[in-house]
Formats: sequence, C-alpha cells, structure tokens
Amino acid sequence: MRPMRYEFWVGLRYTRAKRRNHFISFISLISMLGIGLGVAALIVVLSVMNGFQKELRTRILGVVSHVQIIGADGELNRWQQVMDSVSQHPETRAAAPYVQAQSMLAFDQQARGAVVRGILPAAEEQVADFAKHMKVGRLEALAEGEFNIILGVDLARALGVGAGDKVTVIAPQALVTPAAILPRLKQFKVSGIFDVGMSEFDSGLALVNLRDAQKFYRLDDRVSGVRLRVDDLFSAPRIGRELLHYIDADAYVTDWTRSHANFFRAVQIEKNMMFLILLLIVAVAAFNLVSTLVMAVTDKQADIAILRTLGASPGSIMQMFIVQGAMIGVIGVLAGVAGGVALALNIDTVVPFIQRVFGIQFLDKSVYYITDLPSDLHWNDVGIITAVSFLLTLAATLYPSWRAARVNPAEALRYE
Repeated sequence: MRPMRYEFWVGLRYTRAKRRNHFISFISLISMLGIGLGVAALIVVLSVMNGFQKELRTRILGVVSHVQIIGADGELNRWQQVMDSVSQHPETRAAAPYVQAQSMLAFDQQARGAVVRGILPAAEEQVADFAKHMKVGRLEALAEGEFNIILGVDLARALGVGAGDKVTVIAPQALVTPAAILPRLKQFKVSGIFDVGMSEFDSGLALVNLRDAQKFYRLDDRVSGVRLRVDDLFSAPRIGRELLHYIDADAYVTDWTRSHANFFRAVQIEKNMMFLILLLIVAVAAFNLVSTLVMAVTDKQADIAILRTLGASPGSIMQMFIVQGAMIGVIGVLAGVAGGVALALNIDTVVPFIQRVFGIQFLDKSVYYITDLPSDLHWNDVGIITAVSFLLTLAATLYPSWRAARVNPAEALRYE
C-alpha cells in the first residue's frame, strides 16, 4: 500500500496545532460554525419545502384524479366501454365516471357559483379521497333519486347552510317554453360537508349522485368523462399517452400534471430559488476560510521557508494549506449535515416545542390551510448540498494556498 504523502500529514498537523495568534483559531472556529449553520439551514429548509410540496400534492390529488378521459365536446358516450378498455392497462388501479358542470347554488338570500360534480360514491372512493375529508355526513348519502348534495366547507359557510337544509341548484341551460325562457333549477338536500384544505375545492365544489346529475343536466346516459387512479402518480403523463391506444371514442386524455402544472412548477421554482439564496450563506462562510488561511500563511512563513530549504516544492506547500482549509470545511459540512438531518427528521417535535415556549404560532389556522410544518427529507438533496458546500470550501482554499507557495524563503527567514 502506498503511504500517504507528507503534505497531508503536515496540513493535518497545522489544523490541530496550537497557534501563537489565537485570533486565527477564533476565525477558523467561526468559519467552521458558519459552514455548519449554512448547511444545516439548507437541509432543513429544503426538507420543509419538500414537505409542503408533498402535502399540497396529497391534498390536491385527494379530489383531482391522476388521469382524466374527457369527452371532446364535454360529453362522453359509451363510457362503460371506455372504462372497461382503460382498465385493461396494467397500471390502471381504478376508474370512475363523473358529470361536471358550472352551476349557481342559492339559499335564502345568498347565491354562489360552483362546480357541481356528479359521482358514483362507491366508484369515487377508489379514485379520490373525499371519504377521509368528510366533516359532516358520509359520501354514501349520495343515493340515486334522493337528490342529496355534499358541499365544500367554505361554500357551505358562504351560503349559510348546514346538514338538512335545501339549496337550489340553477343549471346554466335554460328551459324554453312558449311563454318565456325560464331558468332550470332543482332543490337538493345538504347531506354532508367536506373539508379538503384547498380553497379551490372547499369554496367551489359540490358533489351529487351521478344519476341525479344526468337527469338534472339532461345528459341521458352520457357523462362528462372518466377519472382514473394509477399505480404511480408520477407516471401519469406516460400512462395517459399509452391510454390513447386503448380508447375507441371521441375523447382526449389529460393528467394532474397538466391541470395543476403552473402550481407545481411555481413550487419547484421557489424551492430552487431558496436553494440558491441559502447557498449564499454557505458561500459567505466558506470564503471566510480565505482570511483564515491568509493569516495562517503569514503566521507560518518561517515554517514554510524551512520546508522550502529542506527541498519542499511550491506545489507541496500549496497542498499543505489546501489540506488545512479542506479539513476545516469537512468538519463544518459534516457537523451541518448531522445537525440539519437531525432537525429535519424531528421538526414535528421541535417546532411545537418552540411555539409552546415562546407562545407563538408560525402558521395561523385563520390564514394558512397547512398549520403544521411538514418535513420530507430527501437524501439526494443532502448529497447535493454536501457536495456543493465542500466544493465551495475547497475553492476558498486555492488563493491562500497559492500565496503560501510563493513565499520567498530568504525574505521569510531574514528577521527570524
């Protein structure tokens, strides 16, 4: 086995040696702590943003299917055949038909626009998670012929209705009579209220039975489309393209990444920008190594001169100080990784403790839909942060090490 070169051992010795100038040791410690804090902050913030992204995706996909097959003109014929066809795809887990239309809901003196979605409760439970978000009533209350309706919590609050009240649903299509053109309306009984935690659905979505919706909107046996759940939601775009070969109908296929593409793209852009901003903290701490090593070079000029007279090359001198700076960076990065990972994995315990001690609420329930700080640690993020931080610290050692290599032995030993 080839022994390690002496440059490494000398550089390691310089890292551990007591210094005549204690200020250099203090600056080294500050640089190390700064790198560690920057790395820990990066890991925690990215983990929290991953947690928010996961939580929002879970809530959105609780009511938005992975893949949708929609009739070209808003109406899909022979939907039973379409469901049978797409169910043959090996990655299709469940399918459910739906009817969807814009309508006006009225109660007493209040009126609100909303999307009315007709569903089959048993089939809908396989493609969406409405059942777990029910605050009042059950999804099974949407029985055929009873004209029951389930409202989002904000929509129910805006209308001022509760379970048992009857709301009037006004269809966009008018009823043409010899006397006049009259609006088509029907009373539905409120049988439940759901709370998804997303304003888009809580304030603008109402559920009714599929057959009742077909009668009310005069669709006969037609539906608006078919909603699908697949094995892997991230494969939804590919599966959607493959399903085109299974469908023999005038329809098009879309998926959740298209219907909410801008939203998730904005979250990803925000995550990337936060990474770059917080990386500046690591960069500032890393480049503190420049001043640390410059002072170390000045402090060790006599040692450098002696090594040069003993035959050490400028390249060897440079390697010694690179090792010294790299060791400071490695210790800081590893300490930051350990602290950041520990905090990210226990943030659900740490944050409530801080809130109790200081009597504060980071995410007010009256303002935010997500009131807890979720954390989702991705080890690939940890790896990227560790690698980039170490490269920054390594880059910071190059200039001081180059200056050390240019020390003139005769000038350094003149006053010794």
